Amino acid sequence: MDNSTVYVRERGSLRRVSDIVLAHPKPVSSPSSSSSCRRTNPFVLKKEHFIFTYNAEGSLRYTTKSLFDITLLFVADNIHHVDSLVGFPEQIGDRLFAAAEENHVFSNADISTKALQLFSDAYKEMVLRSLCLRNRFPLLHERMSEIRTFHSLKSLDLFGCRLGDDHEIFLHLTSSSLASLIQLFIGGNSLSDVGLQKLTAPIRMMRKGLDCLQVLDLSYNPITERAFRYLTCLPKLEKLDISGTSFKLGSRLRTTIWDLLGLIYSEEPLNTFDHVRCKTEGWAEQVVHQWETNNSHMPKQKKIEESRSSALRFFGRQKFVRDVLNAAPLLCQSAEDTKSETLRFYRPAANSHIPEKQTPAATYHPAKHSCLNIKKRQRQSERCDSSHQSPPTKRPSSSALTAEDMDLLNSY
Repeated sequence: MDNSTVYVRERGSLRRVSDIVLAHPKPVSSPSSSSSCRRTNPFVLKKEHFIFTYNAEGSLRYTTKSLFDITLLFVADNIHHVDSLVGFPEQIGDRLFAAAEENHVFSNADISTKALQLFSDAYKEMVLRSLCLRNRFPLLHERMSEIRTFHSLKSLDLFGCRLGDDHEIFLHLTSSSLASLIQLFIGGNSLSDVGLQKLTAPIRMMRKGLDCLQVLDLSYNPITERAFRYLTCLPKLEKLDISGTSFKLGSRLRTTIWDLLGLIYSEEPLNTFDHVRCKTEGWAEQVVHQWETNNSHMPKQKKIEESRSSALRFFGRQKFVRDVLNAAPLLCQSAEDTKSETLRFYRPAANSHIPEKQTPAATYHPAKHSCLNIKKRQRQSERCDSSHQSPPTKRPSSSALTAEDMDLLNSY
């Protein structure tokens, strides 16, 4: 059968697939090796097609696997040839993902991105609904292409990942693939007002990206009062953490955040920002853990090809990751451990009573001011909605399109 032609029936017609290169056989070190015995012809019976057990007398017995299991293993080995998994039942996708993970498909840098993209397009948040990369700077930069394939994330923790103001992850955060993001933790990243301007530019100017965000962690970042004006475009923002910044709790800070965002200071600790429940959840949970383990125990490359790209990969990326792993911790990480003023704000319920000391001034009436604040935010959102059609003659500086905003608009 080595030279025979293989046909498959697709949509009522036959299609030849003999020109597709199937998965290469894995080398076997010795005849007694316990690794799977791969052969060139995928249709010849393989050792992994049998289940070996022992009976009560100690004799070796074997039974054949079902045709479904054999087919599942074959598809997992050649997942990079699959065009789409859309329409396949969730049970099939779960077992196929487990089979691909067992065969270390997602550890292969050549096919891992496409394989994860297939599963993410078909099964969305079931593949990964929460991703915690807290203080995992090497993992984020080493697996950036794979992380972009995770669609429909609900929670993303990037605390202490050294993002700065110009990281490429911002394009992914503001894309339509992460429109369902609810919680975002970007504290301890040396993020300034410029970075927040870029992060909120799509929703301010094009009404897309982060419009479902409810929880935002900006702690231990060098932000100023200007940053709050960029956050007014987040319609569903309910909780905000600005601990460890240059702000001090006072009447001015309470007034600014109340007027712009409609949030009040939390006297009680907000468990949302304690990161106790923040963890990686989904089918790809073990895949992310394997990436982290492989990066922390990165083996030396046995053979370096005589090409410039190979040399750059060896001396650039791998040495860079090793240096980062051995580097000193970030200042923001040590600052997080020190005692600092906790500044966490939340949106009160519509029917809840706001204590008088929470109001910026004694003359404020909570219920009346709440209604006025809601109307004010509605007017701001209406002006933001109509800004792309016919800009008014006079607008507040927070929503004005500056030259930097126009450059950002062109970049997106």
